[in-house]
Amino acid sequence: MSLSIETLMSKMPGAFLPEKATGLEAVIQFKFTGAEPGEWYATVKDGKVEVAQGTHASPKMTLTADSADYVKIFTGEIDGMQAFMQGKLKLAGDLNLAMKLTQMFKIK
Repeated sequence: MSLSIETLMSKMPGAFLPEKATGLEAVIQFKFTGAEPGEWYATVKDGKVEVAQGTHASPKMTLTADSADYVKIFTGEIDGMQAFMQGKLKLAGDLNLAMKLTQMFKIK
């Protein structure tokens, strides 16, 4: 059984590696299309990450992906950089943050 977006997003705080985000304060907006459309955002601050459903007023970066593709990226079935190059993952805003994002979470 594949993970749902809701389950995946709820697991983000547990997969967070605070030592990889020292001094980072950012909000990342996630926009999902496909089978599980919806919007979520993650707030990284003070060595913690909080995830909420909805739209943030001023995210530092926005990530847009098909929900099924994002689950595969998060679980390591698809390489995030490859997905970006293939147009399966769209990024807007601080692209350096996107590179850090892959390091800040321990992908299971």
